[in-house]
Amino acid sequence: MNSSPEDSLVVRDLKVSFQEKDGMLQVLENVCFSLHKNAFACLIGPSGSGKSTLLRTLAGLIPYESGSIEFPEIHGRKPRTGLVFQKANLMPWRTLAENIALPLELANTPREEIDQKVNEMVELTGLQGFETSWPHELSGGMAQRVAIARSLVQDPDILFLDEPFGSLDELTRERMSEELLRIWDEKRKTILMVTHSISEAVFLADRVLVLSGFPQGIVLDLPIDLPRPRDEHLRFISEFVQAAATLHEHLKI
Repeated sequence: MNSSPEDSLVVRDLKVSFQEKDGMLQVLENVCFSLHKNAFACLIGPSGSGKSTLLRTLAGLIPYESGSIEFPEIHGRKPRTGLVFQKANLMPWRTLAENIALPLELANTPREEIDQKVNEMVELTGLQGFETSWPHELSGGMAQRVAIARSLVQDPDILFLDEPFGSLDELTRERMSEELLRIWDEKRKTILMVTHSISEAVFLADRVLVLSGFPQGIVLDLPIDLPRPRDEHLRFISEFVQAAATLHEHLKI
């Protein structure tokens, strides 16, 4: 696989194994794909297929055995990455605004710049009026907005999302999907999002990668050719239904 100037991430022949008492457990093998700049891609697969392992490997949290992960430079620098987990993991002793500000504080960012960027993220994620609220006062959807804002406040070029809406009820999940599309449309980050939901993947993504088999590899890279901006009416058109059916079939492999 050759990289192009439009790529923000190139993965070649990635192999990830874990040490167990009886030897090495091979989880991922020959994983190959690339993401263009500003793309929105989703990664789906059966439970236990290694989706989170792949995402955390790409984010640098898990070492890989062989292959390569390439982040082509942007304006002469290595791209910045952000990661959002399924649980918001907010610090209960910090207010909403203070949770968003944490990465900037750790980077010794000047206070005036912190305040300006936090205010921007609060407005972007629709959290105005809740800046001084504590995490226990927030709904699940609001807590995830804070987690997304906390990742975006450092202006990452690539955002990895690991089942960010997995713990939400169906209606809240759909609203959060629409919110995420709005944020992506405004910021145009490269996004790779893990989800268990076929419908969610088709609704959000330009491409859906299917991780399956054992050891796991990419068995399908499906372009989603649906118009943007997207709304809930798209879920009922024939192209949406066909894409969902194709993904469902490949998940059986």
